[in-house]
Amino acid sequence: MTKNIFKITAILGCAAIALSSCSKGNPPLVYFPDMYFPVAYDPLMKADIAYSDHENEIPAFVKQGGGTGLGPVDGTVAQNPEGLTDAAANTAMTVLEYNEGYDASKLITASPLDPANQAKDLERGKDLFNKTCSACHGTGGDGQGSIVQSGAYSGVPKYADREITIGSVHYVLTHGRNSMGSYAGQLKPGDQWRVALYIMNEFKGGLTAAPTPAVANATPMAKTAESSTSPKK
Repeated sequence: MTKNIFKITAILGCAAIALSSCSKGNPPLVYFPDMYFPVAYDPLMKADIAYSDHENEIPAFVKQGGGTGLGPVDGTVAQNPEGLTDAAANTAMTVLEYNEGYDASKLITASPLDPANQAKDLERGKDLFNKTCSACHGTGGDGQGSIVQSGAYSGVPKYADREITIGSVHYVLTHGRNSMGSYAGQLKPGDQWRVALYIMNEFKGGLTAAPTPAVANATPMAKTAESSTSPKK
């Protein structure tokens, strides 16, 4: 008799489980509510819990009064410590607007970076140039990077042959030119200026461009953080 009771109980239990698994409704007990009810936190909004009425108890949010606009974790890299922005970096330009902007950029002979940090800026600019630009332009700025040497691409000019300023280099990094695309998505605003600073200091003798061999021995301006206005090229 006892065995029959156990058998009947087991059969009823299995049937109940089978029927409940076919239900289209939510299960009565959720073990991982975040998986069933994911919470998408909006910036600067209060971090409410979607499946509960109690206050959000995550310490990082509690310290901010429930707000989700948290500061960066200690030790992480600041995204834009200089506060530099490019007004037209994400806007479409006509060919005329682009060319006018490029011509105007050649009048810019100084960067907005702090001159007191120039040594560190040049060091970082070199590192970023070697990682980002040298594949085409070459580590020596001679247009003989690994991609060019492989035969996959050609026609990259030497910096020594170009009439450029730090402003025009920055402009091309931001907006691209000819076959070179924009690097605004790969380099932060401050880093774009650091790469331009390194290019001018390493391959053009300083911040002022050297358009002819006659001025090739001019005193490098990058070492003194000074600048002068050069004629429009």
